[in-house]
Amino acid sequence: MKKLNFLSVILLGIILVRCGDTKNAENSIFTIDQATFKPYYTAKDIAKIGILNPNSKTIDSIVYFINDKKIETKKGAEYLNHSFKDQKLGYQNIKALVYFDGNFSAATARIELVSDVQPKLLKYTIVNTFPHDTAAYTQGLEFYRDTLFEGTGNGQGVSGKRGISSLRKTDYKTGKVYKKVELAKQYFGEGITILNNKVYQLTWQNNEGYVYNADTFKKEKTFPYFKKMDGWGLTSDGTNLYMTDSTENIHIIDPNTFQPISSIYVYSLDTKIKGVNELEWVNGKIYGNVYLKDAIAVINPKTGAVEAILNLVELKKKITQRTDTDVLNGIAYNPKTKTFFVTGKNWDKMFEIKVSE
Repeated sequence: MKKLNFLSVILLGIILVRCGDTKNAENSIFTIDQATFKPYYTAKDIAKIGILNPNSKTIDSIVYFINDKKIETKKGAEYLNHSFKDQKLGYQNIKALVYFDGNFSAATARIELVSDVQPKLLKYTIVNTFPHDTAAYTQGLEFYRDTLFEGTGNGQGVSGKRGISSLRKTDYKTGKVYKKVELAKQYFGEGITILNNKVYQLTWQNNEGYVYNADTFKKEKTFPYFKKMDGWGLTSDGTNLYMTDSTENIHIIDPNTFQPISSIYVYSLDTKIKGVNELEWVNGKIYGNVYLKDAIAVINPKTGAVEAILNLVELKKKITQRTDTDVLNGIAYNPKTKTFFVTGKNWDKMFEIKVSE
């Protein structure tokens, strides 16, 4: 699991969130037998799960649950051998419902499931270089009907003054903005995505997002977040929204109700990857900027495993260096050319790149 140190450094500079943080609920009758547990598990492992019976109760049966899903019923005090194949990464909540002497009692614990995928290091070539608005504190970037959409925050611009957050349509070849709507000064714009001819835009700490008509930019709806959190990156798989919040969590959200459907937790081997920012959905994978790192992680949306890393640190050396120039942020994929367009906050250039293994 330690082969990836050099790739992990690319992604995070790294905060290792150590695994093996098992947590057992207090139970006066039964407890989960954690002596059988490993520090962490991968999809290839089998977990042996059972209970301790310090009072020597006569056990009739045990019903085992993983993440509140019933897995199997065992007679007596028989242990469960469980495979985590195809399971989402992160903490797995275990519950054993123990039936004894006409009564029942529950014991709980958790184990951590980490990735067993060795991420590939991707390569790229620069196809074109285009101008980019240095006042654009880029938070979201996406192609839709051959048009480049960009969402910006009100970060500090080249003038030294804080700008105004916006949603804009841009001629990417010239950098000219030909349609723009601005947010009020108190709102800090974040990630955007387009779904069903509607543009969805997040805000940073205002706990709300917006829905616009993609043609007219008329605001159709304001929606609250389902809980108090930061708004960061946003993308769509064509059905649901995927939203980041500065942690390793990617929330999967119903675009009609804005309520959570599920979530994934991003891991590179046994390391949680926090700060996944601007997102792009490409051929069934999530491409995500990692904040403060000039790199992109390619994430499996079914499990949360980082499958590849694209190190773009050299691109930052190709832009005009100024005090207000911030990190790489902004990924747009053009399916017609099969190329990516990437830029950064207040960068004066946007790069069209071809990515390969």
